[in-house]
Amino acid sequence: TCRNSCHGPVIIVASGPSAASFPLEKYRHIPMIAMNGSLLRLQQDNIKPIFYLCDDPRFIKNRTQVVVDAAVTASNIGLNGPSLDKLLQLQPDCAFNAHHYLMERVNRSWQHKPVSDLRYAWSIRHDTELLSDFSLLRRKPNRIGFSTNLTKGYFSARTIPYAALQVACHMGFNQAFLVGLDLNPALGRCYAESDRVLKSTLDIDYDDFILPSFTFMQERIQQAAHFSVYNLSTESRLPDTVVPKLTLPAFDALLSTMALNT
Repeated sequence: TCRNSCHGPVIIVASGPSAASFPLEKYRHIPMIAMNGSLLRLQQDNIKPIFYLCDDPRFIKNRTQVVVDAAVTASNIGLNGPSLDKLLQLQPDCAFNAHHYLMERVNRSWQHKPVSDLRYAWSIRHDTELLSDFSLLRRKPNRIGFSTNLTKGYFSARTIPYAALQVACHMGFNQAFLVGLDLNPALGRCYAESDRVLKSTLDIDYDDFILPSFTFMQERIQQAAHFSVYNLSTESRLPDTVVPKLTLPAFDALLSTMALNT
């Protein structure tokens, strides 16, 4: 029901340490999408996200109150099945003031048994809303893709900001600006971590899934979907050639240009 309900720019706030110093308050007039613990960064400036998403039940186990807060304060919330199960197990009386959605990965629907990645990639080769690589020789290209319609599922890329980009595209936003997409687990997160810190798999997944997925988006999605993506983390591990990096002055200049054009 939220598909194509929005337009213009959106800020996607990830949990990298650079989000801690980013002046979100200055841009509170722009809709923001939060995920996992980045909601804590928005709460510092009393900003309510237009969408919150979580697809990791381990995070809900460690940070239950964050997701409970999101269910109350966000306009929309999306959880995958295991995350929803964990939340209701820990907080059976959780109040959902937000419009809530079940988010499912492609080829991982609770309604249908998954097929092989190769068969799935072949099955969607003519789908204009589910775009994917396809290879008869290698398995991993068949797991890389981008969804512009989340009723059909989303591609995970092993990092939740990539799912958030698909949410933004699904909702109809035209420009997405990534905050805190540092992709460097050694630097920690933008919020204070508990003793039970979730081990990051970024270093394991970066070369095989994360970088290929963002590269795929840059090559196949942005022009076709009229969807532009920029990275406001100038120290991000993600190359500028894959997602253009913007300094704050450049960001302000681009926003001014967009305002004049509208």
